[in-house]
Amino acid sequence: MVDFENLGVCDQICRVCKSMGFKRATKIQVFSIPYALQGRDIIAYAQTGSGKTMAFLIPLLQNLLSTKEFLSGLIVVPSRELAFQIASQLEILGGLFGIKVAILVGGIDLFIQIEVIKTKPHFVISTPGRLVDHLGKIENFRLTKTRKIVFDEADRLLQMDFEKEFNIINSFLPNEKQFYFFSATMTTNLDKLQKTNIRNPVKILVCDKFKSVSSLVQHYIFSPFELKECYLLYVCNEFNGSLIMVFVESQKCAEKLTLLLKFFGFDTACLHGGLKQIKRLQILNKFKLRDFKILVTTDVASRGLDIFGIDLVINYNIPMYTKSYIHRIGRTARTGKSGRAINLVSQYEIRSFQKIEKLMGIKFEEFFHCPNKIVAIKKILSEAKIKIEIY
Repeated sequence: MVDFENLGVCDQICRVCKSMGFKRATKIQVFSIPYALQGRDIIAYAQTGSGKTMAFLIPLLQNLLSTKEFLSGLIVVPSRELAFQIASQLEILGGLFGIKVAILVGGIDLFIQIEVIKTKPHFVISTPGRLVDHLGKIENFRLTKTRKIVFDEADRLLQMDFEKEFNIINSFLPNEKQFYFFSATMTTNLDKLQKTNIRNPVKILVCDKFKSVSSLVQHYIFSPFELKECYLLYVCNEFNGSLIMVFVESQKCAEKLTLLLKFFGFDTACLHGGLKQIKRLQILNKFKLRDFKILVTTDVASRGLDIFGIDLVINYNIPMYTKSYIHRIGRTARTGKSGRAINLVSQYEIRSFQKIEKLMGIKFEEFFHCPNKIVAIKKILSEAKIKIEIY
């Protein structure tokens, strides 16, 4: 393991990192921070939970300490939740230095964001659409001195047809600038973009295209479609008291399973894109504070969110794409911690599940479960549904 001092990180930031519990640099930080401090453009791929966020926040902050420029750094992200999380980490890392951060995302009044921009923040963290909305329309909001630009979860940004917004944002940036592209999974779109917009980048690959961290244990349970709710209740009961994320494919399913789990006495809430932004942030904060132990969510929470101590990820629905699976299971077993993923595979999802196994190059083990308990849960669930219908 390498100390941050050996990577060229200044003493002030090293002390803050140690106070935050980051005593040694992770692989992605070891390979990327020295190049970032040298001013090189970077394209980096690393597994979820490998420390990518700190890999770009540390160079951004060190640059600010030397230049003391307003709007010195821009971070573009695909989701609102990720923007708030990165802002939180940046404020903790740079709190002693009096940094100011502006968050520009949808779901928040434009006029409030305009007032925040007027305070001359040191860093702007934004989703691409909202950033384009503001550029050129707000007095004194210029990126002419913004020479450090980060695109986090870059593969997702490109999936969102981001190239148009990228070109608009790029047109407001100075000629001399430094790009950081960070992603957990590789994409050919990113390779195409690098050829036209960034110069002589350093390409860092810390993981294979489809690979999970070694501290993650992955299982499956063959669950007939009509019994999936029973199997979910069984797994949640087996891991009662643990911090659990349950991934589902739709908002309706998230709402339904949340009601079901609450009915059976589990502390549960759901998160999906249909909720207002303030509500989504409240739910995430309560989950981080352990106000409830089970979060049922769509893929809105599958990327970038760093919630400490998640013990188990349950895939109630198997995703069609391996990239989506990688991001989901990346919510646990982060930064060297252990974690577990359990996949509930119905007869309709076997092919998708086998494709994930093949692309990841591993064979998942079946999770041992007691059939008699499943039968008992089925009986209780059947009776509970009758009661719900009566009342």
